[in-house]
Amino acid sequence: MSRGRIVPALGSWRAALRIARREARRSRGRTALVLAMIALPVLGLTFAAASYDMAQLTRAERLDRRLGAADVELRWVAENPQVQDAWGTSYWPADEPAVPRTRPLSADEVAAQLPAGSRVTRIRWWVPFETRIDGRPVSLDARALDLTNPLARPLATLRAGRRPTAPDEIAVSPQARRRLGVRLGDPVRTTDGTTYRLVGVVEFPDDLRELVTLRPETPPGPVAPSDESWLADLPGPVNRALVDRLNAHGIVVGGRVRLPGRDESVPGPNLPNAEETGNAVLVGGLGLLEVVLLVGPAFAVGVRRRRRDLALVAVAGGDAAHLRRIVLADGVVLGAGGAALGLLLGVGTAFAGRPLVEQYVMSARFGAYRVFPAALAAIAAVAVLAGVLAALAPAWTAARQDVVAGLAGRRQPPRRRRRWLVLGVLLTVIGAAVAALGASRTSPTVVLAGLVLGELGLVFGTPTLIGLLARAGRLLPLAPRLALRDASRNRSSAAPAISAVMAAVAGSVALGMYVASDEARQRAQWQPGLPPGHVLLLRTDDPDAGTLPPAGEVAERVRVVLPTATVAPLVVPVCAKPASPEDFCQVSAMLPPERRCPYGPRDTVTDAERVRALADPRCVRPFRDPDGFYQPAYVDDGAALAALTGAPATEITAAARVLAAGGVVVTDPRLLRDGRVTVVAGHGSVDGSPTASATVPGHLLRGGLSVDRLVLSPAAASAVGLAGGQVGYAVDTTGPPSAAQRDRLAAELSPLAALTVQVEEVHRSDQRPLLLLLSIGAGLITLGAAGVATGLAAAEGRRDLSTLAAIGADPRVRRVLSVCQAGVIAVLGSVLGLLAGLGSAAIILISLNRRYAQAWPVEEPYPLVVPGLTIAVLVVVPLVAMLGAGLLTRSRLPVERRLD
Repeated sequence: MSRGRIVPALGSWRAALRIARREARRSRGRTALVLAMIALPVLGLTFAAASYDMAQLTRAERLDRRLGAADVELRWVAENPQVQDAWGTSYWPADEPAVPRTRPLSADEVAAQLPAGSRVTRIRWWVPFETRIDGRPVSLDARALDLTNPLARPLATLRAGRRPTAPDEIAVSPQARRRLGVRLGDPVRTTDGTTYRLVGVVEFPDDLRELVTLRPETPPGPVAPSDESWLADLPGPVNRALVDRLNAHGIVVGGRVRLPGRDESVPGPNLPNAEETGNAVLVGGLGLLEVVLLVGPAFAVGVRRRRRDLALVAVAGGDAAHLRRIVLADGVVLGAGGAALGLLLGVGTAFAGRPLVEQYVMSARFGAYRVFPAALAAIAAVAVLAGVLAALAPAWTAARQDVVAGLAGRRQPPRRRRRWLVLGVLLTVIGAAVAALGASRTSPTVVLAGLVLGELGLVFGTPTLIGLLARAGRLLPLAPRLALRDASRNRSSAAPAISAVMAAVAGSVALGMYVASDEARQRAQWQPGLPPGHVLLLRTDDPDAGTLPPAGEVAERVRVVLPTATVAPLVVPVCAKPASPEDFCQVSAMLPPERRCPYGPRDTVTDAERVRALADPRCVRPFRDPDGFYQPAYVDDGAALAALTGAPATEITAAARVLAAGGVVVTDPRLLRDGRVTVVAGHGSVDGSPTASATVPGHLLRGGLSVDRLVLSPAAASAVGLAGGQVGYAVDTTGPPSAAQRDRLAAELSPLAALTVQVEEVHRSDQRPLLLLLSIGAGLITLGAAGVATGLAAAEGRRDLSTLAAIGADPRVRRVLSVCQAGVIAVLGSVLGLLAGLGSAAIILISLNRRYAQAWPVEEPYPLVVPGLTIAVLVVVPLVAMLGAGLLTRSRLPVERRLD
């Protein structure tokens, strides 16, 4: 562009911006509305950006939380020399193979490697700490360090009491203190019988969760070398010779400054994940489109109210470009104003809400106060872009208006353009095809892209639909006929509002249908390992620690809480002589060769093999893999059979007779051949130990829980070289115990043995809170869009209301008209959204099911479930919008002087 054209364009933009600023001051209500709708998403994004920037610690901040007041941190990681980077974050052995350190270290041993006059203190960053709360064992994270040492003192802030000074004293975080329910000076007993006294409440800035601080002298349990480090204060600076000497002994050094003679590790480029980036861009685009659709009606009404002013500009010599710039300047001014307001409020909210985010979201203290300038600049640019895009369609409309009609204040009926309808239909069809393609290939990015295209297609087709409905409205009474006529005449404001409602409802319904279908699929796939409501009492100590008490003694304590319960020992088969500590015992019933599927569930099969496998009845699995606790094989004489299987009493009696005769009980009919079952047992280690087998009488257990289970009699277990190892007790109950009963049961059993109470729950993946949240979000957008559009339509239609008053219309007509105007926006947008959402979800789920039907192994398909809660909420919301419009509208009809 030449200089002769740039200067006039800049001058035109300056004049347009001045006009926009003046118009914003004159139309304060519309300005406040647009600013609020732009500022709200900017506020949320700014809050997230500033909080994220404060949460990302600098290197100096991380080192302060790691080093305290020390000069360096030492980690003795191996017995052989190590090579490290300049900051001690990366290291590797100088000579292969690496020799890990296993022996404990003393402070004198570490100080001997440092210059004379050095001071050291040990930190164990994680040690186990298990106590009992309400009779239940609870594990808490713990650290072992000396907080009275000047080197480690800055690592934690003292909130109450004092720092521990004796081996039997501890300090806890505020959250741990609330969890334990103790006060300063109270004893805290661990599960192994050790008693500590609580003397202080301290807070570590890097971990605000439940944390216990112990003295470093006697931490409980073994500690890995990676969890142990030493803080050292040196008499002089860190030189290369010192680092070389420490590395030669297997010690890795981390300091506050770059270590001399070491290269800095250069990580690879931290490239964003392509799929995650694509999803974020598409979701951000949907959010931007929603804002544009919500703000667009305000600009459209503003243009119609300024028809005369814009016509005067055209008469004074302004061309179409000048008119477009004047309207686009409104978008620039209001977008910039909304961005500035949102940025200020977002930064202020992030600073004010910082303690809450630290405590309840990040569980760690933030660094310095920062605002992420680059992200804020991008957010502001997007906000201005939203304003410009919202003003784009009204700007083109203003540039094409008839000057004479504008000067006279007459409305021009909108011209129908079939190309927008054709474009909308094409985009909708293409979007549906793209979404189906993405679902069949399980690509969320492609699915989102298809949904975006489909939504744009519906947006482009909405104005034509409004015109068709207005034609059909001739048969309606006066108020709804006027509402449809106004919507048709003012499509530039009605169509974006309807599209905004449609987009919000479609997204809510589509996601809600997917969530409801997924919940139904999970419910169909759910397979408990025990009958729901039955209880297992599993030992938590080492099996070699001793034998468990008799079942009768345990049953007495169980019946204190569950009077009708029966208790039986829970015994699993174990190999008599394990080959190694890593070896495990494997026992199963052998499937006859002619009944085996030739394709394993983890085999990679060709298309032809997959077809054959799907058609082969031998490859149909009779059972699903159980969820939760599951043990495929037990050793039992029939006492625990009812609690484990939930089978009818007659079946339990028949199975007990087979077990008493030295047989086995199975639930898979394929395992039985001529009334006998072949049992195979042996070591399951990688050395391929030979197995022992025996063919014994078998009984097929019918009824009860549908899981693959093998129950061996003691005689059958001995026949294949197996012994029995008791792991706990099985409790048969008449109903599932409540949470209070579980706590009481744990408290009753605590003095008797180290047992944990485990109950097989019923399926509870209830998604109603998520569905309700989605519905509420869509409902709020529906109410907002309907309210904004109705208010703008009422402001725009004052002349029509004056005409109605002049011809003697009833004052209630205005209220009924507002109700109908809100109904056109809310009902039409909700209906379109429901249809679009249900159609989108159905396309995605059907495509996924077609893919699952051809998969190997066969996967459970998604049932098409319509979320009743979502539909109910979205049906009620339009009624609420109409009721609100009727209550908030004055029935008094205005009488105004007409200019023409």
